[in-house]
Parts: sequence; C-alpha cells; structure tokens
Amino acid sequence: MSVPLPSGTSALVTGGSRGIGAEVATRLADAGADVWVLARGSAALNEVAARVGGRALPADLRDEDAVWNALETMQEAIGGPPSLVVNAAGTFGLRACVDESVGSFDDHLSVNLRGPFLIVRALLPSMLERGDGLIVNVGSVAGRRALAGNASYSASKYGLRGFHEVLVEELRGTGVRATLLEPAATDTDLWDELDPDQDPSLPDRSRMLTAGDVADAVLFLATRPATVTIPLLQIERA
Repeated sequence: MSVPLPSGTSALVTGGSRGIGAEVATRLADAGADVWVLARGSAALNEVAARVGGRALPADLRDEDAVWNALETMQEAIGGPPSLVVNAAGTFGLRACVDESVGSFDDHLSVNLRGPFLIVRALLPSMLERGDGLIVNVGSVAGRRALAGNASYSASKYGLRGFHEVLVEELRGTGVRATLLEPAATDTDLWDELDPDQDPSLPDRSRMLTAGDVADAVLFLATRPATVTIPLLQIERA
C-alpha cells in the first residue's frame, strides 16, 4: 500500500514516458498526487498520463522554449509551481573517451545536466516565493565513482552533483528542499542496446535495481515531513 502524500500535492516528473520516470509517476499518483509527466515521446507520454490519471507535457529538454511553454501551461493550470519536482529524464551510453563523439558528449550534458538546470531555473523562483516544495534530482553512482566507458555519462552526472550541492546551499532556510538521489545500476530499457548480461564488464540485469526501487525511494523522500531535509540519498541492490 502506498504511503499517502499530503492532500493537494502536485508533482512534475521529467522523463515520465518510460523507465524510472514512468514508475515514479505511477507511485506518486497511487499516493494521491496530481501528476504531470514531461517527455518528448508524445505517444508513450500520453499512455502513462492516462494510466496514472495525470496530464502530459510533451517537450524535449533540449528545446528551451518548449520546456518554458510546457511549464507555464502547468503552472497556469495548478495556480503555481508543483509541490514536488522530480528530474528523472536522462540519456545513457557507454563509450571510452578515445571513441566518444563530441555530439554524444554534448547530448549527455544537454539532457542530464542542462535539462535539470532548466527545470529548476523555471520553477524555483515561484517555489521560493511560496516557501515550500521538494526537488529530487536523479543522479547516478557514475556521478561519484569513475567507471570506464562512462566518459559522457559521468561528466553529466558529476556535473549534476555539483549543481545540486550548490542548490542545497542556496536553499537553506527557504523552506524549499532538494535531494540528490543516486541509484546504482538500474534495469531500464536504456540498457537494451548494450545487452549487459553478455558483457562481463557490466552488471547482470538480475543484480540491478528496478525502476520501481528508485520510484519507492522518491516516494520515501516525498513523504518526509517538511521540516526534514535529505540532501543526498544513495541506494543500491542488497
């Protein structure tokens, strides 16, 4: 049974069309939140929104104007910023520095680092004015540990960690809280092309966290009292 969220909780989940984002949207909706899911894939996004009784915001995090317009639509509908923001969108690939392309490197930074910054920059002023709210930035074990083949992904996730730590300092005493959630390897479709079970250098999918495990951690954070802040939460498979 889901732990109920406070009455009137609204939530924005980026990357809400699949994987961790879709599971987070489901958990939050089950716990009573009014959920808005943002992603670039309209068909899958609409399916998730319909399934959780939420609303879809089709926008590509790489497109600043589209994101600002989507967030304006949401804020007009709910009368302000959401209670909870979950930056779960991400892109992932494995390639050594010597083989990585500039385009792929830029894409990782655009989605995994610039995307969360854009969401926070758009919503934080009104959250600060209201004096409450929670921002959950979904990072990665690759944001604190050097792993071969993670040139672009680690750069983006280490960057997210740095941005988040500054955000935590700037939010002290404002009533707005922020958590960096750093899961270990998580079994989503981002691994499909890599087929980790056939690569001894990668973790077996059976030993990874599930998207549901990460979503449960988000719900745990969202149900803490407003007087409790958890700047960092790291989770891994037991």
